[in-house]
Amino acid sequence: MEFGVFHEFPLARGMSETEAFDLSFAEIDAAEEWGLDVMWLAELHAAPTRSVLSAPLNIATAIATRTRRMKIGTAVQVLPLCHPLRVAEEAATVDQISHGRLIFGIGRSGFPRTYQAYGIPYAESQERFAETLAILKRAWSEDSFSYQGKFYSFNNIHLVPKPFQKPWPELRIAVNSPDTFAAVGAQGYPIFVAVRIGTLSELGPNIASYRAAWRAAGHPGEGKVYLRAPVYVADTAERARDEAEESIMHFYRWLGDQLSASAFQAGTRAIEQRAERGERLQTLTYADARRDKIIVGNPDEVTKRLAGLRDELGLDGILAEINCGSLIPHDKVMRALKLLCQEVMPAFR
Repeated sequence: MEFGVFHEFPLARGMSETEAFDLSFAEIDAAEEWGLDVMWLAELHAAPTRSVLSAPLNIATAIATRTRRMKIGTAVQVLPLCHPLRVAEEAATVDQISHGRLIFGIGRSGFPRTYQAYGIPYAESQERFAETLAILKRAWSEDSFSYQGKFYSFNNIHLVPKPFQKPWPELRIAVNSPDTFAAVGAQGYPIFVAVRIGTLSELGPNIASYRAAWRAAGHPGEGKVYLRAPVYVADTAERARDEAEESIMHFYRWLGDQLSASAFQAGTRAIEQRAERGERLQTLTYADARRDKIIVGNPDEVTKRLAGLRDELGLDGILAEINCGSLIPHDKVMRALKLLCQEVMPAFR
């Protein structure tokens, strides 16, 4: 089972942007030392009270130069916001500098706000995603290529550099809606699943749909599934619960507000469901979150919960969001990271 940490380079209250970078890189250096498999990078724009991680491939390059073993992943690069040639060049550069340690996680993002900031209609996100991905694969794998599409047209392009991995870095796609699970399964890509909006109990049927579509399309194996979820480990169960509560509940209240506000914006699908889930998150209790959204406890409890989810859902890996909500102090985040790497991970090796 692959172990990764999902990182937002949080900008906590009272912290400067420089401090946010410095503390985050200290955590990344520790993860490399303690044996973590993958460091996953978010992509967040115009979030001055939340994160400084708006340029994940730039950060990935910095990580590549200060590490030698750990893989570096994007979770996710929001493809519809990218110029396909520029992101192809930057991702290939990270892959070369890291000697093939890039995992290129991609998605569309569930919120229209960033699309509005970039001047791109959210209603175009699906078409732009598909077109950008098609261009990336050709740019990485062909000596030269031409392309005529709805949004982009290129003639006789020679992309430099090519990725270190051939024909391209490993691709994983974030999925959320039931129809997307089946569509990505048919295409044969590994997937990210998450429980920020939904619940752990809802994942089973969707993962089954993904794997059924995978098999029906004739792909070998079953299709790999990686779960992103809040995970917090402390020396005792009581400390884990207490230290994580404020930060996690702060995040879900914020997310509920964002979800409700976005429900009626242009291009949004499933409006009533989005609004209802936004209201539900704003009234979520910590007990409910612990039961069906998060994994919090001492090393033994976290190990047992992850093992149960692995067996129930057929998980191939975890993206542990150790500081969900960004309010957990740096020293406690470091302790949780060390416990995850040194006391939880070995049980799965």
